[in-house]
Amino acid sequence: MKLISYQHAGKARFGAVVNDEVVELSGRLAAPDLAALISDAGQLEQARAIAAQGVSDYKLAQVDLDPVIPQPRKVVCVGINYVKHAEEAGRKVGEYPVIFQRYSETVLAHGKPLLRPKVSTHFDFEAELAVVIGKGGSHIDAANAMEHVAGYTCFNDASVRDWQFHTHQYGMGKNFRATGAVGPWLVTADEIPDYRKLSIQGVLNGKIMQEGKLSELAFDIPALIAYISQALPWHPGDILATGTPSGIGFKRTPPVFLKDGDTYDVVIPGVGTLSNPVADEA
Repeated sequence: MKLISYQHAGKARFGAVVNDEVVELSGRLAAPDLAALISDAGQLEQARAIAAQGVSDYKLAQVDLDPVIPQPRKVVCVGINYVKHAEEAGRKVGEYPVIFQRYSETVLAHGKPLLRPKVSTHFDFEAELAVVIGKGGSHIDAANAMEHVAGYTCFNDASVRDWQFHTHQYGMGKNFRATGAVGPWLVTADEIPDYRKLSIQGVLNGKIMQEGKLSELAFDIPALIAYISQALPWHPGDILATGTPSGIGFKRTPPVFLKDGDTYDVVIPGVGTLSNPVADEA
């Protein structure tokens, strides 16, 4: 099942996507939003039954997509999680994953413009698979970690490279307004029995820049969920961005940075395509 958050007639809603049409779930279920829905197995089954009836409310093109989870409690990102990306960055995969955070206010939806900030021209792309948490918890065993996954979506951890390296703590370059794209929808975990069989591409203006396989993650999804849960509790709707494969712009010769008028797509067959234009910050 594909689930979305969106705006229609001036109201925030959520629903299921069936053949490019939207079956509205808001008001038909007790859940007030998508984060609440994915935390409740019973309501998810009701949602599937409603979607299976095939009676749509809108065309997908008629709704204004929000980020899959409009205001996630937290967005946790992983750096240097593909061996080839570590090599191109001049880094080695360490004993522990590289973890940093994004503020939810930096996250935007499919189709919305990524904003190249006024203060930098070093605006880079990072195609990623993101995990959406459905079941919260702390001190999770890696053997049980996949039970906490509600589903998957596409993520672009667009980065302001010069600001990222102002200091050795590079969170600032990861937290500019309108730079973390997510969507277009959440594909529920039952649709993807083994995420490791997924592949990922990052495509700039139709040209493939990044390619990878999720089997190549240095720290796999269960390990990441378990590791982070030792420090912070997971909550339904939290997002885990799993890292980007090689091919990023600032390590190319010459470097390739996003500019006004570009379009960057994150393509994960079986999950979807996240597409965002690029615009200069006003």
